[in-house]
Amino acid sequence: MPLLRSWVESANAPDHPFPLNNLPCGVFSMPGGDPRCGVAIGDFVLDVAGLEEAGLVALSGGPFLDVPFWNDLMEAGPAVWAALRDRLTALLAEGAAERAAVAPFLVPLAGATLHMPFLVSEYTDFYAGRHHATNVGTMFRGAENALPPNWLHIPIGYNGRASSVVVSGTPVRRPWGQLKGPEDAAPRFAPSARFDIELELGAVVGLPSEGPVTVAEADAMIFGYVLLNDWSARDIQAWEYQPLGPFQAKATATTISPWIVTRAALEPFRTSTPAREKPLLPYLHEPRPMLYDIALEVGLTPEGGTETVIARTNYAEMYYSAAQQLAHHTTCGCPMNTGDLLGSGTISGPTKDSRGSLLELSWGGKEPIVIAGGSRSFIEDNDTLTLRGWCRGDGYTIGFGDCSGKVLPALEDPYART
Repeated sequence: MPLLRSWVESANAPDHPFPLNNLPCGVFSMPGGDPRCGVAIGDFVLDVAGLEEAGLVALSGGPFLDVPFWNDLMEAGPAVWAALRDRLTALLAEGAAERAAVAPFLVPLAGATLHMPFLVSEYTDFYAGRHHATNVGTMFRGAENALPPNWLHIPIGYNGRASSVVVSGTPVRRPWGQLKGPEDAAPRFAPSARFDIELELGAVVGLPSEGPVTVAEADAMIFGYVLLNDWSARDIQAWEYQPLGPFQAKATATTISPWIVTRAALEPFRTSTPAREKPLLPYLHEPRPMLYDIALEVGLTPEGGTETVIARTNYAEMYYSAAQQLAHHTTCGCPMNTGDLLGSGTISGPTKDSRGSLLELSWGGKEPIVIAGGSRSFIEDNDTLTLRGWCRGDGYTIGFGDCSGKVLPALEDPYART
């Protein structure tokens, strides 16, 4: 599909992340104003809530956008999603007859504050990237036992904390936790010294379910995708994760990008999952390609310093797609809700510079990586970590917006008593 030209001129630049082909969904506010639903187009946010109020967007069963989140529209289903996309495309297309009526609803993106784009119902994180799982397993169990016996058969995941999902730009405080290293005779309570990121893609569930769904049905349930950084305290995790997996190590924060890039916008970029070493059970079979060709990178910026891109990879490296993960999630009868968020698991590639976590990049801290003005094994106080992602089309780019967070120093001992 080529570039869809818009009368919003900035949207026609081939490298701009928000062309008419994209129309990602977010929530914004202007100084002194309340949060509202909008879509990004070029250098602007289109106030879609305002268009609905003015009657320029009329959706069957609506209104859906009179609240500062996209959940109501997501729950309305794919036919409404498509109708909104078609209407906005028509209103913003080059030569649109209603340009004069729509123009007052454009506000400069540079002056807007971006908020959480949806209400997170539940959050599940997966461990579904083979390179990441192999690297981590090799560090802890050796190359011959890197992957658990079930890994090639099942998308492994755990239930996380929806309450600590935050939007890009929200500072993240270094956590305290119970630690016990090889040199410690007993556990101690201290700030995490091995704080880390995980480069992931988050699938936003639009339609709820009541029982098991197929992979094809799961794919149709997904409204769109966000970049996702699942902040991870590796030293807390190492002590706590046996036998039930991560707990406090993953509960500090999960940062998402502010724009939901819809499944419709990503449709031209579908690509197949890698070859299977072992056949999957039939319920996990994909009727068509379910991954996407999304280039990804991670930047690290020290306080007052210059950013260094420390990793580049691609979502196509995943072993299990979001649709497979969602289908597997429902096999036990677990209901899925509108606004559920599924983290892909860390997206790493086959080379050292394509690893999606500092744990892998520094090989557990043994091989510090070089950044502008210094080096890092794990995140230091006041470092800012930024995830970016994009797809390249025929004369256009589909972007997600930055997924960024600054790590603040740990609080004073929260349990100290005077």
